[in-house]
Amino acid sequence: MNTLMNWTKRHWLKVAVAGAAIAAAGTQVSAHHAFGAEFDPNRPLILRGPVVKVEWVNPHAWIHMEHTTDAGDTEVWMVEGGTPNTLLRRGLNKRSLVPGTVIVVDGYQSKDRSKRANGRDVTLQDGRKVFMGSSGTGAPRDGRDPTEK
Repeated sequence: MNTLMNWTKRHWLKVAVAGAAIAAAGTQVSAHHAFGAEFDPNRPLILRGPVVKVEWVNPHAWIHMEHTTDAGDTEVWMVEGGTPNTLLRRGLNKRSLVPGTVIVVDGYQSKDRSKRANGRDVTLQDGRKVFMGSSGTGAPRDGRDPTEK
């Protein structure tokens, strides 16, 4: 009987530890998503203007930029890119996207029509065009992803 009691205590202890680990992991997981969950492939857009700030965070970097509409209104947009590591490998870094740098972003607007977009390409002041979008996440096969075949 004592052996059964010890096994039961060990069993519940393992269950409690596993449950705590799952709960802790759940609080640390960030919201990674497929393109189609948040962005509309039928709403392409082009944004032009200066960088306000850049968030080099996982799972996606965010470029905040000021865009002036055709009506002359100024809007601040959040543009999602790939992971910071991916953007670094493609040639974007903290020196190429300092606040005040004028860029052109070709991308797709969010489904909720907020001032958020998924950037496919960013064109820098020197004319370099860099693919900054996500691959294999339901993003449009628009020929911009250099890994598409």
